[in-house]
Amino acid sequence: MLGVGATRRVTALIPRRLQPLRELHEDIEESIHFHKTKGQHILTNPRILDTIVRKSAINPTDTVLEIGPGTGNLTLKLLEASHEVIAIEIDHRMVNILENRTHKRGLRNKLRLITKDALRTEFPPFDLVVANIPYSISSPLLIKLLYGTTPFRSATLLLQKEFARRLLANPGDSEFNRLAVNVKLLADVEFVMDVSKRDFLPPPKVDSSVVIIRPKAKIPTVDLHQWRAFTRTCFNNKNKTLGATFKSKRKVFELLELNNASGLIRQQDDFCSLKEKIIGVLREGGFDDKRPSKLSIEELLHLMSLFNQVGVYFDHHGEVGNEDDRFEVDDVDD
Repeated sequence: MLGVGATRRVTALIPRRLQPLRELHEDIEESIHFHKTKGQHILTNPRILDTIVRKSAINPTDTVLEIGPGTGNLTLKLLEASHEVIAIEIDHRMVNILENRTHKRGLRNKLRLITKDALRTEFPPFDLVVANIPYSISSPLLIKLLYGTTPFRSATLLLQKEFARRLLANPGDSEFNRLAVNVKLLADVEFVMDVSKRDFLPPPKVDSSVVIIRPKAKIPTVDLHQWRAFTRTCFNNKNKTLGATFKSKRKVFELLELNNASGLIRQQDDFCSLKEKIIGVLREGGFDDKRPSKLSIEELLHLMSLFNQVGVYFDHHGEVGNEDDRFEVDDVDD
């Protein structure tokens, strides 16, 4: 295990008995220290790398977006299968390694490197995403991809196992939360395989999973800003009844202030009248005793529509990309 400040050749970190893994990194001449705090865990199992590329169904004409390529083990295989790879890597040391490795294999002309923060960079046009994603940026990156303006065919992602389970969860599952709701509104999620922590260098503390996310051809006609703000309210405590959530004094005051500021409720509509509207909606729709963790996307869309019909809204129509996109609070089981 690397100590603080340690710097070694990549191959020096791989046991001699694992010769295929050593050969994978033999062309890396630079000494390098991986920053585990930045999610730098390099996938080194050739079999899993090959499976990821095969399952991604890459066409020879495709442009592939890879986020956080690291030392390029996956990048090299993506370059062989595709027309071009756009690799976004913020660590200049990794960029140097990528340039050297692709140059040695005659693939440098197929690689477009962007040395920036992926969350703060506008993505060029691409067909597919294939990447080993650091856990710290998993949720905001998913939101940027799915709620952004760049269309793509699929995203094959290597994620922390627990995080992947949340994406795959359905209503009634213990892992079902706002993240799953917001992703599944726009996309289908397919499980591919689990990956052991022993297949990474340095090994993380937990296992990972590979999933494929495919944007839906047709999505509901809905204001996505409203939807995300609405689900944020519902899933703030996902196991609490919707009646307890929406009729609480604090929530009614929050909605009153928000809707007054938006000009959507007249100034004379006071706390009591707004609460009556909320109670009426919950009773009319039969949602008073329901819990969000057990509702389908269709049921949640219906409830939001009922609120909107009586002039209750949940968002100022702000920009996608703020801190609320991260979902950390909502991912915690209540």
